[in-house]
Amino acid sequence: MSMITLSFAFVFVMLAITLSKSLRLGLEKDLLIAAARATVQLLFIGFVLSFIFSADHPIFIIMMIMVMIGVAARNVMKRGNGFSGVGVRVTVTIAVIELISMIFLLGLHIIPPAPRYVIPISGMIIGSSMVICSLLLNRLQAEIYSRKEEVLVTLSLGGTPKQAMQWIMKDAIRSSMIPSIDSAKTIGLVQLPGMMTGQIIAGADPVQAVRYQIIIVFTFLATAALTSIILGLLVYPHLFNEHQQLILKEEKGKR
Repeated sequence: MSMITLSFAFVFVMLAITLSKSLRLGLEKDLLIAAARATVQLLFIGFVLSFIFSADHPIFIIMMIMVMIGVAARNVMKRGNGFSGVGVRVTVTIAVIELISMIFLLGLHIIPPAPRYVIPISGMIIGSSMVICSLLLNRLQAEIYSRKEEVLVTLSLGGTPKQAMQWIMKDAIRSSMIPSIDSAKTIGLVQLPGMMTGQIIAGADPVQAVRYQIIIVFTFLATAALTSIILGLLVYPHLFNEHQQLILKEEKGKR
């Protein structure tokens, strides 16, 4: 595909801008910025991946994965303003998920240890984990504020923070996993995933492309559960002080 042909796709952006302008949504600037950033970032990463694939050295694979984890954690931090030290905990969670996933995928020889396999699949795993982290933090924060009295009553009756938070944690974990579960239920019927579609367009056998996609689906289900559980366990203890008292964001400024 030539750059001239690719530029014709900008007509879709112009359509969105025209609709935004006609409906007075005020999104024209954001749409242009998003389109420009996506273009620059994707072209840049294309050249970077070409270099990494040709170099075929583990250090470049590790560096690329570390950058992806850092960017993902930084994005999630915006959703976790109500939690102290959330950046470190999100980074640790995503890194652990990536490590566990690669140990299984490479250790069981499900994928070969080549950068063209490890990096794209790592990107999908990290991206999925990032979304789960954001969903969990949003839900957890909403649940804590709406059920603050329930937590305080449990603590006042001699309950531990773990006992006070167990139902809130379960609801937050369950909610954060629902999108992944629903997506797996409808895959192939409602949507054709990007990885499978890309392989088919590139000329791969559809059955072989489906096999790789099944690997990703199964991995996503496991990482969704692990991500929500690990991050929840890392975050909730820091909502309480050394006296087992609940500390919400507005109360931290009074200490």
